[in-house]
Amino acid sequence: MDPVQTRESPRSTAKNSASPRVLVVDDEPLIRWSVSETLSDCGWEVVERGDASGARSAVRDAADHMFDVVLLDYRLPDSDDLGLLESLRTLSPHAQIILMTAFGKPEVVRGALDLGAYRVISKPFEMQAIAELVAQAYGASDSRH
Repeated sequence: MDPVQTRESPRSTAKNSASPRVLVVDDEPLIRWSVSETLSDCGWEVVERGDASGARSAVRDAADHMFDVVLLDYRLPDSDDLGLLESLRTLSPHAQIILMTAFGKPEVVRGALDLGAYRVISKPFEMQAIAELVAQAYGASDSRH
């Protein structure tokens, strides 16, 4: 399990915990870093994890300030199916989960949506597109509470 990395946005302070929160789960450090940098520049508080175990732990540990959006890689070293998505939906039912995959088979997309994923996005993706998608998911999250 890798350590939690949190980036506070330039518009937030340690005292302002009301910033929207996103969990980025991907085993590729460069993807996690790129997405985290992009989202923190947009005002998000970002937590990064590199495996399924770390993702579950981050969601459980965030009980007092849950994640608004989770960006979840489909294939991780300790998870290569939709079980993690299902587990995160149970642990954090209000979070919008966006599944990221380089393996966009129709059955994976259908299964993810059936389990409550907000959207499935194919890798590679443009950082601006991911920022816009996260903002849309956050807006949908507001309407679910």
